[in-house]
Amino acid sequence: MAWFWLILGGAFEVGFTTALRFVDGFRNMPWTLAFLASVTFSMGLLELASRSIPMGTAYAVWGGIGAVGTVMLGMAFFDEPTTTIRLLLILAIVGCIAALKLTA
Repeated sequence: MAWFWLILGGAFEVGFTTALRFVDGFRNMPWTLAFLASVTFSMGLLELASRSIPMGTAYAVWGGIGAVGTVMLGMAFFDEPTTTIRLLLILAIVGCIAALKLTA
């Protein structure tokens, strides 16, 4: 169950990094509230998962999920560059996350 919480926490990390794009110096209240809720859930789920998963592994997987998800959203919705090297590097991150899961 800890891995489920960790993956969900990583998804909320994608939520808070995406919301952060729109907070406008924390003046845009709906996006600021979305950011605060997402960061709260994300950190809480990371803490919950780290009770069973070593913290180093949990943090690396959580951060990797957030990084990959944020980059993918940026490419899909915010016109960030989609180059072969970026896609290969994302694949490398996913591979490292999978390897951490297999060795944990």
